[in-house]
Amino acid sequence: MQKLDGQLITVFGGGGFLGRYVVQRLLARGARVRIAEREPRKALFLKPLGGLGQMQFVAADVRDAASVARAVQESDAVINLVGAFDDMAAVQTDGARHVAAAAKTAGAQALVHISAIGADSNSPSAYGRSKGEGEAAVRKAFPDAAILRPSILFGREDNFINRFATMIRFLPVLPVIAPETKFQPVYVGDVADAVVAALGDEAAGKIFELGGPQVLTMLDLQRWIAEATGRKRLFVELPDMVSDALATGLGWAPGAPITKDQWLMLQRDNVVAAGAASLGQLGITPTSLAAVAEGWLVQYRRHGRFAQTA
Repeated sequence: MQKLDGQLITVFGGGGFLGRYVVQRLLARGARVRIAEREPRKALFLKPLGGLGQMQFVAADVRDAASVARAVQESDAVINLVGAFDDMAAVQTDGARHVAAAAKTAGAQALVHISAIGADSNSPSAYGRSKGEGEAAVRKAFPDAAILRPSILFGREDNFINRFATMIRFLPVLPVIAPETKFQPVYVGDVADAVVAALGDEAAGKIFELGGPQVLTMLDLQRWIAEATGRKRLFVELPDMVSDALATGLGWAPGAPITKDQWLMLQRDNVVAAGAASLGQLGITPTSLAAVAEGWLVQYRRHGRFAQTA
């Protein structure tokens, strides 16, 4: 296990889905962790996990360079986990630049930046474009930063598998948008391990694409969730023309099933590129959905843990 005894590591977004796993692993390795959040009180649930004086909380917004600079003072390393589906350029491009520049100025020895598979400054989607521009900004400000591009993250608190499981629980017929688009879901715990491993010198300046052991289409994934939760459902594949019209006409509305930008993202498979450095190069064996999903998908079964799923 990598030792980080006494090092001060600032984690932007430490109270989020991935952040809570990263923070736990840093604490287990003896690091002092400073959690930087817009609303630090929302991350206070993590405080009991650390020893006396092992954890700090600071208010910071990656869109505000001054608050970022204050947050990284005296840090040995900095981790940026912040992402967004709104105000994307400000958060994922400008925010990434602010964190990288502040980490360099503060003399941090390592920076780990979380991006995403599909990051591309020429992407037709604002999400992919802002992620790609963010990577370029990070590389310019902190050339030795390690950049990690995960596929869709899954885990107990995720907003992806759980969202579909909820729909499958209540709807007898489910329309499937972009049924043939491929994903390579990656366990949040594996990504957290990758973040910590990427603090090492051997990851400096490199890009890693992180995916799990399975590649599934959108349709296959939803069928898998239905089977895992003991639900027999009818899945209807929507033609691209219908999905495009739905995203274009209703994507702007609150609670819309899909936005136009999400539809543009679904035009490209979300899988690890051939030849890309991945979890294996960081010493991590990827975890399958089936290996961990049982622990939380049970809540979506008709009789919970007493359900018969065979």
